Amino acid sequence: MSRSRRFSLVLPPWLAHALRAQRGPVPWSAVTRGALSAGPLLLVAVETGRTSLGVVAAIAAMLAGINDRPGSRRVSVKRLGVPALGGALGLMIGTYTGDETGAVVLTVVLTVVGLVAGGMSAVGPVASASGTQLLVGAAIGAGMPLPEAGWERALAFLAGAGWLLVLRLVLPTPGSLAGDFRFDGERAAVAGVYDAVAELLDAVGGPDAIRRRAALTAALDHAQDALAGPRLRRYASSSTERRLHAQYAAALPLAEAATALAWAEEAVSERASEGPRRLAAAVRGNTHTGPLPAPSRSAPALRALDDALLEAAEVFDQGGGGDLHTRPRTARDRLRAAFGTAGREYGLRVALCFGASSAVAQALHQTQWYGEHEHWYWLPATAVFLVKPDLGPLASRVLNRAAGTVLGALLFAGFAVVLPRPEGLIALVALSGALIPVATRHFAAQTAVVTVLVLALVMVGGEAQASAGRIGETLLACAIVLIVGHLPMPGQRGGGVRARLAAASRAAYAYLTHVLDEADAPRIGGSGTPSDHRATRWTLRREAYRTLAEARTAISLSAHELPALARHTEGADEVADLLERLVDTTTACAVHLDDTGRIGPRHTERLAAVLDELDGPGERVGLRLPRTPLAG
Repeated sequence: MSRSRRFSLVLPPWLAHALRAQRGPVPWSAVTRGALSAGPLLLVAVETGRTSLGVVAAIAAMLAGINDRPGSRRVSVKRLGVPALGGALGLMIGTYTGDETGAVVLTVVLTVVGLVAGGMSAVGPVASASGTQLLVGAAIGAGMPLPEAGWERALAFLAGAGWLLVLRLVLPTPGSLAGDFRFDGERAAVAGVYDAVAELLDAVGGPDAIRRRAALTAALDHAQDALAGPRLRRYASSSTERRLHAQYAAALPLAEAATALAWAEEAVSERASEGPRRLAAAVRGNTHTGPLPAPSRSAPALRALDDALLEAAEVFDQGGGGDLHTRPRTARDRLRAAFGTAGREYGLRVALCFGASSAVAQALHQTQWYGEHEHWYWLPATAVFLVKPDLGPLASRVLNRAAGTVLGALLFAGFAVVLPRPEGLIALVALSGALIPVATRHFAAQTAVVTVLVLALVMVGGEAQASAGRIGETLLACAIVLIVGHLPMPGQRGGGVRARLAAASRAAYAYLTHVLDEADAPRIGGSGTPSDHRATRWTLRREAYRTLAEARTAISLSAHELPALARHTEGADEVADLLERLVDTTTACAVHLDDTGRIGPRHTERLAAVLDELDGPGERVGLRLPRTPLAG
């Protein structure tokens, strides 16, 4: 008698992450912008006899294309423009330092620039992208010999990124011409919040509720960012924008009620999600809501949901503006992040990687180990992308970068044989620019496309075919970053994760304290109107969920590192789970408080249980938890 055995292959986390790719529809708008950016810029430069400046502008457009993600046009100004300023500054630093100093001084300067860029990368995504382009610009400025002065290169860099930004601001998104197309990104983001509320209501009482609640947080974060981008005036200056602000604000009590229903773990009727879906359709089509489903008011959270639907319907009909319930980060907050544990740890690693790779690249350039190639920037520029933790775990980045570079270099070697010059290479640059928005879903694919694009650019600029040299330099950069990534550093490892967890715990406890104070306010004669309390509460709730989502992302990346690194943040996911339960329970308390004027005994018991459970795991990961009025 034979037995059949079934084996399931379980990949280690670091390898599973390297093979994972994002999914979604093709961003045709970004693909169009990519095709119209680097290629046409290079063509104009070649036709006007300024090929070297065209190469710099095309590189800037390529880097801006990597940052060209879905969102509002207003946010794209900051997302694309601020990193471009960092790249232009780095280009000038690298150019003038490389021209006026020797190899030793240049290496020291680039190491210091790496320290600064690494520290500022801990501030946030835009600061991280700015630090990346600062370092890439410094490497290109020092390692790519061009006839133009540093300020000319910087202007060409800004022009290249600025051209893609102009395309982002001017070109409408297909299918977004309902109303004012300038706000298509904001409209899609706000509609996404109502859809996320509906999906959470459908999942209430089921195993998918936790994931849907996390998706609601992501949708709220995205909408808040889309509406809170830079503007010339402090407040919304058009009726369309004010209406979108009001529609976003109307979604907050709906999200609060839906979260409370998910916390109660009691399934609701299917019609509960019909209202939010109709509101989402009204936002997308810029139309009226139409009739909403009949109310169901059998529980506090359901009453809160129906009240929020009625208020939203009134807002959709009138729409006079609304508070985004966000507090801008001050300069002090940014400095604290840059000089905190995460900023110091990351700054040191970036400085070591960038400095070491620059020194090795110059030494190999002087000895001409791979031929007489004047461009030695590839090694330090590669190290910049490899050392960035927001691009994935270290092992995943190294594997994908190596595989992508080999694939891209081999592809370009084949193209270089058959394509006419420079016309065919310019067309290849345009095609690569169009592929970048799709390739960003996987680091290896992005690396392959960028490799083809850059090799085509430098060949148009006059450099000989250098695919083999690029592969060797990439593998060397991978080795350098792997070694530095595992070196012991001053302080405790996993500083980035602990910093995110600490921020999430502070925000969660601030939210809890406010709700508890709100419950005591009538008894102790607290100041402020109920509307003021709710507005503050929504702001604190948004901060709690946003910081918790950021901590979750950092923990997930750390968990997919090699075991030697992942062990430094063991137990962090348990703390995040408990903080999530704490914030969900606080939200349920707030909804119950609005309905009954007090916090129910069930809510108090679960709050106390979560707070007690937090003590042990919090201490194990080195987290100092604040005290709350409940503890007193």
